Amino acid sequence: MSKRLMLGIAALLVALLGVQLPASAGDRSIILQSTTSTANSGLYDHVLPAFTAKTGITVHVVAVGTGQAMKNARNGDGDVLLVHAKPVEEKFVADGFGVKRFDVMYNDFIIVGPSADPAKVNGLRDGPAALKMIADAKANFASRGDSSGTHKKEIRLWKAAGVDPAGASGTWYRETGSGMGATLNVAVGMGAYALTDRGTWISFKNKGGLAIQVEGDDQLFNQYGVILVNPEKHPNVKAEWGQSFIDWLVSPEGQKSIADYKLGGQQLFFPNAGDGQS
Repeated sequence: MSKRLMLGIAALLVALLGVQLPASAGDRSIILQSTTSTANSGLYDHVLPAFTAKTGITVHVVAVGTGQAMKNARNGDGDVLLVHAKPVEEKFVADGFGVKRFDVMYNDFIIVGPSADPAKVNGLRDGPAALKMIADAKANFASRGDSSGTHKKEIRLWKAAGVDPAGASGTWYRETGSGMGATLNVAVGMGAYALTDRGTWISFKNKGGLAIQVEGDDQLFNQYGVILVNPEKHPNVKAEWGQSFIDWLVSPEGQKSIADYKLGGQQLFFPNAGDGQS
């Protein structure tokens, strides 16, 4: 049984979860393995119809954490990969699983937390320093704990802070093993701090008593990249259509579509194709 056929069968099982998958391998469509933040923020609902209208190619999005998206793409279960963990994206290409990586857009990470701010981090512009204060205060912190791009960034920030939160797992440090929206819901319920990308935060409806506490640190920069899965590694990849999507996404038209996406007057993603390609 081919991976495409298996993926089609899997679509029946995940339809109730809202994951979009193609009905058959013969469709004029591609599969985009994607991080959750771009989907949950509503970005794809804004940009994909414009691409489809121009090319006739439908993009079916599988939105999971960056780690899982890369695993899926590595297995050939997709045509294009769009995630936000540049070092591992570059390794994905270097290992032969991707053709070339392109910068697409960026936003930033922020640390949100309860308005009472028990760790007294409000207004800091130093992510690691804020995490150190949260750890010292043993203030509740909700982590995705799912090898997503956000989780990978969080781990790097804890390391820069000189803190290994693993030893506190299950006490003040709670790993949800879930996506960003679910983790933010846990943070709201616990009155906990959390690291989130700004796009998800802007679109998140259940902010409860949480507020942005830490922002503006260069270490919180959040770059997104797009990669065509290597058809030499996986002959089932729809390379021509996948590359058409990438070319459109990094074109002036695609970049303008990304920049035009706003919620409540706030721009969620900032296009930067061409600024630093791999």
